[in-house]
Amino acid sequence: MNRGVSILDATIGAEAEGWRLDRALAAALPTLSRERIKALISSGQVRRADGVQPRDPALKTRAGESFAVEVPEPRPAHNEPQDLGLAVVFEDEHLIVIDKPAGMVVHPAAGNPDGTLVNALLHHCAGNLSGIGGVARPGIVHRIDKDTSGLLVAAKTDRAHEGLAKQFAAHSIDRRYKAIVAGLPKRSGTVDANLARSDANRKKVAVVNEGRGKHAVTHWRLEQALRESALVECRLETGRTHQVRVHMASIGHPLLGDPVYGRSRPATRELLKRLNFERQALHAARLGFTHPVTSHALAFDSPMPADMQELLRALSV
Repeated sequence: MNRGVSILDATIGAEAEGWRLDRALAAALPTLSRERIKALISSGQVRRADGVQPRDPALKTRAGESFAVEVPEPRPAHNEPQDLGLAVVFEDEHLIVIDKPAGMVVHPAAGNPDGTLVNALLHHCAGNLSGIGGVARPGIVHRIDKDTSGLLVAAKTDRAHEGLAKQFAAHSIDRRYKAIVAGLPKRSGTVDANLARSDANRKKVAVVNEGRGKHAVTHWRLEQALRESALVECRLETGRTHQVRVHMASIGHPLLGDPVYGRSRPATRELLKRLNFERQALHAARLGFTHPVTSHALAFDSPMPADMQELLRALSV
């Protein structure tokens, strides 16, 4: 192996038969973006098991094919370490679990160059974070929305990053959210509906027909009936962008306060305004996984933050 290069092995799954090579590898290696994989293919850093180095990202794949992907060491990040007072739930030399407050963006992007979880992690971990995700997102294995609160794990070593990413790809992570939704759903149910960027608005995610988008499954159950609303627990089988928000809205129970997918009734709108509740009522309450290095089973729980508890009390029957 070349100095400063990580080798990631990937096998094309049965569901990726006939996909473009960049898409199939992005599905097999969730720590790498499709754009980054496309660049690695074009630069000759992807090698098939028979030694062939495909240079065309659009090459069609076959199930069972194996590839080795050379990932160069990331360039030094220009993100500034910032002391933002992280709520650390667990930490060892391999990984760190954070209880993220609502309002904090996970990583720098256009419009949010600093003040993010990445900036806070760079300060807290003194730069000791994995680089597999590229320079813009050191240590970040998964995300939760800016205005969603709750638990998130970040990797401090490449070994931990790869191990956690494999668990996310295999859907073996236990991720449960508390959500306050409009209306009163039945006792429990499952939403199995593919998700993709909306054709009408690229900033939104929409339910799409089979064969399009990404497979997404949310299991939900009623926890408490409220006034014209309910507290539900949503367990993610997959973890797609805006998954809980879009899936619950698709069955007629959008999250209260959701500025994108929700439409509150007048009385609820008035209550949200009075409480100054200006986000989707969603909290990542449980995170469970196998430690990628020690193999110990880990599970963490986070109580609902004060703003959601206040809303819950105000809606209680």
